[in-house]
Formats: sequence, structure tokens, C-alpha cells
Amino acid sequence: MVTSETWGRRSLFRAEPWAKLFIDTLYHYRGSGYQLHAFVVMPEHFHALITPTASLERAVQYIKGGFSHRAKAELSSNMEVWQKGFSDHRIRDAADYDRHVNYIHSNPVRAGLCSRPDEYEYSSAHSGLELDDVPQRLKPQAGAAAGGAAEAAPLQRSTESKVQSGEAAPLQNEEELQDEEEDLVRKS
Repeated sequence: MVTSETWGRRSLFRAEPWAKLFIDTLYHYRGSGYQLHAFVVMPEHFHALITPTASLERAVQYIKGGFSHRAKAELSSNMEVWQKGFSDHRIRDAADYDRHVNYIHSNPVRAGLCSRPDEYEYSSAHSGLELDDVPQRLKPQAGAAAGGAAEAAPLQRSTESKVQSGEAAPLQNEEELQDEEEDLVRKS
């Protein structure tokens, strides 16, 4: 899941043209930059549950940079749109995936923008929006349900080697992860 805030936490997405252009941008890069599983566009930030096709940084660049470019061209805006950087959370398993989809969809309800998630127009909980399937690695294995062992995940390079090559940030300890998630909840 990725989260990013507008510059100075301005409520840019309260304006319908901004929110709709952002959603259009999300869908424009869907399939080429990432798979889109869930999202919400809040007045001053967004949450998106994505599976990048390349790097996470590249996927967020498509979203934020793509939107900034289009806002300048289509909304005649020269203002700074985004805070620098973004927050991310790697989905660990199917239960974590479900928790984050629920968190994303419940965000506008907690903020008092609607009473039910499906009422909020700028969310994937709203009807009529096409999303990508749950990533294969999070789907239950057919053999596991029948008493067989689940298939092992494919071998991947270690996080340590990715950190050394600059492809990944160092892992956080459990306390830092909990603090980060609490910060996200407070900001929403």
C-alpha cells in the first residue's frame, strides 16, 4: 500500500475536477506501471494498494508525476501538488491484504465524508470501478485446502542484497512498523 499527501496537506481533491483527474491518472497507468487493487482519494492524500510491474518507486512516479503533469496541462495549475516522498507498506499475507483494503475503503467513513464506504465516489469501494485481482501469491493454494502442502514462493534475492545495491530501503524493526501504521491512522 502506498500513501502520499498533498503539499502542505491542502485539500486539493475536495474539488471534483482534481479528484476525477487523479482517478483517471490511476487508471491510465494501470496495467503498464502497476496492478490496481484498491484506492481512496481523500481531500489531502491518497492510499493505493498496488502491485508494481517494475519498482515501487517507478509506480509512484507514474501516479504522482503523471498527475502533476496532467494537473498543469488540464487544470492550468502551476502550484506544487505533492509532499516529497511517500509511505509504503508491503502486504505480507492474505489477512494483511484484507486489513489494508478495509482500511482504505473505511478511510472516508472515519473522516466523516460518508456513512458507508460504497457511498464515497473517489474510492474503489464505489460501484462500477474495475480493479485487478488479488495478487496470485496471496490467493489460497488449491492443494493446501485439500491437505497438501502449499507451493513455495519463487526464490528471490535477499533484502540485504537489494539494500546494498540501492534497490530497497533497510528493513524497519517491528516497533518502527507499528509507529508508521499508527501515524497513517492519525493522518487519515
